Amino acid sequence: MKVKELQPNQGKVDVTIEVVSKDPIRTFSKFGKEGRVCNAVVKDDSGQIKLTLWNEEVDAISVGDIVQITNGYVKEWQGELQLSAGRFGKMEVTGKATAQPAQETAPEPKEETHYDEEYI
Repeated sequence: MKVKELQPNQGKVDVTIEVVSKDPIRTFSKFGKEGRVCNAVVKDDSGQIKLTLWNEEVDAISVGDIVQITNGYVKEWQGELQLSAGRFGKMEVTGKATAQPAQETAPEPKEETHYDEEYI
């Protein structure tokens, strides 16, 4: 399944995505228990979506990870689709994204460039 195919209130979602970014971790208290939640932006070759990470998932997923979600679900929150593994799904890191192409080397400094001796 591809990100662009995901619909609100869809279950049984199997998708492989790359983690692009992670928001700061938030804590909450529900029914007397403390928890943690974090949103991440994930993508595949068809688009991107927010991924909600709960509790131990927050530490298990890093930017650049390739993640396989099995039996996940999609909901809509404030007009935006959000993907989650949920209680009955599975989220597994299967690898790292391929490295970005190397940037070109910096041009040689011009003759008039001055370097302080302490930095040479």
